[in-house]
Amino acid sequence: MYVISYDIEQNRTRTRIAKILESYGRRVQYSVFECDISQKQYEQLYQKLAELMSEDVSGNIRFYHICRNCEARIVTMGVVDDGWLPGEKDLFII
Repeated sequence: MYVISYDIEQNRTRTRIAKILESYGRRVQYSVFECDISQKQYEQLYQKLAELMSEDVSGNIRFYHICRNCEARIVTMGVVDDGWLPGEKDLFII
């Protein structure tokens, strides 16, 4: 598994990065994704993101490889909402 986070200033680039990451993993926080992917998929993802970053260097992307042994020791505190979307918690339907 890979944990990938980003801090990108430009809205357009940030949106494009998020869309790419959504096709490879699940969003666990606004700018953090968990991607349970193969080495080949990781290389493809890395290449796509590297191309975007070469066009607009206004921030950074971090890749953390989590080995299977370490993955089993991940601890989460608080509420885990796998269906979380930005702003969704603020939505009230009357």
